[in-house]
Amino acid sequence: MLTNPRAERVRSVRALSKRSVRERTGRFAVEGPQGVREAVRYAAARVRDVYVTSEALERYALDIVEPARAANLWVHEVSAEVLAAMAETDAPQGVLAVVDTVDGARAGADAAGPAAALAAVLDTHPRLLVLLTNVRDPGNAGTVIRGADAAGADAVLVSSASVDVHSSKVVRSTAGSLFHLPVVTGLDVEVTLETLRAHGIRTLAADGAGSTLLPDADLTAPHCWVMGNEAWGLPDEVRDACDDVVRVPIHGRAESLNLAMAATVCLYASAGQRPQRGGVTPAGYRA
Repeated sequence: MLTNPRAERVRSVRALSKRSVRERTGRFAVEGPQGVREAVRYAAARVRDVYVTSEALERYALDIVEPARAANLWVHEVSAEVLAAMAETDAPQGVLAVVDTVDGARAGADAAGPAAALAAVLDTHPRLLVLLTNVRDPGNAGTVIRGADAAGADAVLVSSASVDVHSSKVVRSTAGSLFHLPVVTGLDVEVTLETLRAHGIRTLAADGAGSTLLPDADLTAPHCWVMGNEAWGLPDEVRDACDDVVRVPIHGRAESLNLAMAATVCLYASAGQRPQRGGVTPAGYRA
């Protein structure tokens, strides 16, 4: 059992709270049972170490510890003081994992770069994507990733000017969805829009000034929702570069929806028009 909170290993894990360290090492920390469980279940090849307290070793034996050991992952028993020293949150709930940012990543970045990662997504012929441009709030970014996962999106695309999706606040707010679908980071927005268009994917700017109401938007063809900054929305040049500008109708007295809520509404509208396997459209939705 690791019991020294001042050990070098402990300091190296805690250092992952800094973006510069995450970028240099190509690793990040996942705190709490939900995130660790999903990392072990869906991204075991990227999990470097799992740390659990004695209590958590028993509590999460079936859904975390045994699957981790079955995948030949390192599972380390640590004291509660050590886990507290490793974690960025006040209540890490007895379990923490260190995970590679991308499979095989070293020195803080995938050698192939964002363009290659986007190309890999496009090779799968996606039908539903979401692009975050200049999204700075960790909670919003994480909630959009979670909503995209729930709505069946094929990937989440993130601009280079947006928040680091591997920061602890974003990771926690994804509730494990970070490990369920591709999340491509570091993208240039203008180049990404051009690339999507070249692959036959319509780009839909979500904006309160849109002339097309969400219920009237044709969401049956492959498309990508483009979401802007929490405070100022989408720049004119980004809106102008998209194929359509769509707004969510406000029926009550609310001035607007926040970014994460608007993104979830748009993604679920897309999911309703998205054909199921075999070409069957869910009952109650127009095809």
